[in-house]
Amino acid sequence: MTRPKGLGRVVRTMATRPELWPVALAVAARLAPTRWWCRWPPSPWPDARYWRFRMETAYGGDGDAPLDPDDVVEFLEWCRDGWRRPARALR
Repeated sequence: MTRPKGLGRVVRTMATRPELWPVALAVAARLAPTRWWCRWPPSPWPDARYWRFRMETAYGGDGDAPLDPDDVVEFLEWCRDGWRRPARALR
């Protein structure tokens, strides 16, 4: 898969949010295909079909919309806040 559209804008936005960097790395690791480094060319980007599905469900259309940096920041904050919540609060 090639680099997702709008990734440059997301990286520039994330540069000003260092508190979200660990969350972003954890999410990126979860999205990367298993043993991505063993396939040629080595690329941690998710499978193109999976990425299109995620973009369709997020933005509608044919899944070709660029990433919205504000949506990515909001998603990462949601992930961070969910990880911080104690497990017993979920019961």
